[in-house]
Amino acid sequence: MILTDKQILEEITKKNIVIEPFLRECLGTNSYDVHLSKYLAIYEDEILDAKKHNKICHFEIPPEGFVLQPNQLYLGSTLEYTETHCHVPFLEGKSSVGRLGIDIHATAGKGDVGFCNHWTLEISVSKPVRVYAGMPIGQLIYFKVEGNIENYYFNKRNAKYTQRSPKPVESMMWKNTFLNLY
Repeated sequence: MILTDKQILEEITKKNIVIEPFLRECLGTNSYDVHLSKYLAIYEDEILDAKKHNKICHFEIPPEGFVLQPNQLYLGSTLEYTETHCHVPFLEGKSSVGRLGIDIHATAGKGDVGFCNHWTLEISVSKPVRVYAGMPIGQLIYFKVEGNIENYYFNKRNAKYTQRSPKPVESMMWKNTFLNLY
């Protein structure tokens, strides 16, 4: 079940959902609009290695905007810091963003119960497009969880994205255990 606007407001009052900054006008019928922060990043190396710590270079979007280019992966972040203690958050791109040819996540649209941070966006574009800090970029949708939770994200021993950061965070795939198939 997806939470409605009234339910989202109730959960914010109970501190089960935290959105900072919270702007009432960003609350939709069953979602909350989030905005692109001023931070973007690109990977330093041309070839990425899943077993290696791939470093990124952060930069800020200037007031006149920044033109994203096709065939380049950009990491962005939401202006909003969020916490979700009883619901599964999903981040989806806004339709107006999609109609500009902007994808805001490659595979990571679902958050975990207990995720507390800014969202890192995996941004790609189909043609050059100018983006601006503070522009609406996506919407958070909250799903009700059935049953008790044993292991909240912020308590997981192997959680890799728990350090609060308003800047995009690079892949931490290299911290995973790889199965030996050879």
